[in-house]
Parts: sequence; C-alpha cells; structure tokens
Amino acid sequence: MSGWTDLKELFFPRLCAVCDEKLLPDEEGLCTSCQVRLPYTRLGNTPGNPLEQCFWGRFPIERASSLFVYAREGDVARLLHAMKYRHRPLLCREMGRLMARTWKDNGFFDGIDLLLPVPLHPRRERERGYNQSEQLALGIAQVTGIPVCATALRRSRNNPSQTHQSVNNRWENTRELFELAPEGQSQLAGRHLLLLDDVTTTGATLTACADELMNIPNIRLSIATLAWSHEIFFSP
Repeated sequence: MSGWTDLKELFFPRLCAVCDEKLLPDEEGLCTSCQVRLPYTRLGNTPGNPLEQCFWGRFPIERASSLFVYAREGDVARLLHAMKYRHRPLLCREMGRLMARTWKDNGFFDGIDLLLPVPLHPRRERERGYNQSEQLALGIAQVTGIPVCATALRRSRNNPSQTHQSVNNRWENTRELFELAPEGQSQLAGRHLLLLDDVTTTGATLTACADELMNIPNIRLSIATLAWSHEIFFSP
C-alpha cells in the first residue's frame, strides 16, 4: 500500500458492516468471517422455490431468488442498515457482486436482458446520496455484463418507510406507487427484466412495481433481492 493509503487506514480504517472489525486489504464491505457465517437462503436457481411461490397468483413470474435470510436485530439487518443509512454505496455494489458470483454458474441470469432496480423517490435518493438497489444492480452488472436500466420506472410519491409498517399497511402504502417514465415502454417492451431490491418482506413493493410493468407488451419478470424475511410470508 502507498503511504497515503496506510495513513488513511490508520485514521479512517475500513470496518466490516456486520462486526465492525477492521477489514483486510482484499476485503470489501464484509470481513471473510462474516461473509461465510451469514444465513444464506440456499434458494439458488431452484424452480418453484418458496420465494417464487410467494408471488404466484400476484403476477406472472419466471424465477425468484434471495441471497440471505433476514431477521430483525440479526447480522443481515445490520448489513442492510449500513447499506441504507451509513453511506456505504461501495458495500452495496460488493453485495451485488456477491449475488452475481453466487448465482452466475447456476443459470439464474440466463436470458435476462436488463437489470431493473426498484426506484427511490428523488427526494429520498438525494438525502441518501444513492439508491441502494441501483448500486446492487451495478455490482451485478460488473460480474454478469447485463445492462442496468434505472430510468424506465419511477416512484410517483415519497411514501413513508416500510420498516415499521404492519403487513396490511405495507400493501396500502405501495398502492399505485410506481409509474413508467415516458420512454419506459420502448425501453422495456419484449425484454426479460430482473427486478432488484435490497430486501423482500411482504413482497408489496415488488408487486407494486410488477403491477405497473405488466402494462408493457411482451415482458417477462424475474426477481432478485439481497435478503428475504421469509417468516412474514409463512407466519400463521
């Protein structure tokens, strides 16, 4: 490392988003220990997996997968908090690369034409400095070469955060939340889109996106998220 890099690491060390331990030079965002022990869903590219089933009957879906299991107060929750609220866009991109490296060889990305991140409202994106879902998409694109389309779909209002909403309120909160940009139809028509978000809980946000996208002729939709709160889907 250069002298400047050494000095920067001394006063501003790069820390793991989960355990806050100092990262090694070849680590980005997560230390190797945390990356290995995080709870993986193991969904991969399994047809008809439980996450995919959650969207059956809501809209036509080709495939769905999520990398980690989310639980409140758990390590994945700490990771997502860092991605959203601690200004860690590079961490978001590294998580996108991890998703791509994990699934690249199992065929999950086969036939995908465009990566479509769930949009933030412009005001919230300005406050945060970036859209974490778009950063995930950019990380995936670096590994797979699939283009990112972040302009065709937009959020029509700055709705309240979903974090502390009840299940019913989450669905009401996302009603008619998204709209196509004027050029959206021409950009997306006839394409197989991979809709990307950081976490799936009730699936309300992704379904709201799909409701708007299904107005486009001859599109196919698949879903990928970094984390999945599966207990919400399967709780009694």
